[in-house]
Amino acid sequence: MFTIGELSRRTGVKVPTIRFYEDKGLLPSPERTAGNQRRYDKPSLDRLQFIKHTRDLGLPLADVEALLSLEGARGDELDRAHEIAERQLADLRDRISRLQRLESELARIAAACDGQHDHVCAVLHAFGDHDTCSGSH
Repeated sequence: MFTIGELSRRTGVKVPTIRFYEDKGLLPSPERTAGNQRRYDKPSLDRLQFIKHTRDLGLPLADVEALLSLEGARGDELDRAHEIAERQLADLRDRISRLQRLESELARIAAACDGQHDHVCAVLHAFGDHDTCSGSH
């Protein structure tokens, strides 16, 4: 059995977040001692590690909940898990694409600066009008 602090240390999930997951029903309410302290079992630890991993992968709570609801499912019921993974992958690829565009734009803006500061800042100008500018303003 684990205290909430031990569960937190083992998983890297903060205590308030563990309580939040309990309140949301993602993590079952633990047994309590005579002194009303939470005591978690190994399946709760495993479940919290699963939740943390899915959250680290960027899945929203609704998808985490859907995946948890599939525990013990078989056959076509598992299509939902595949759909969630595919949608998350597509979202990730979209974010990567947007980040690559942002990277290119920031590289263009940074290159606009000649390092001289005796004139209007080319970086500030580039942020404003999207034109590549030289230091001769």
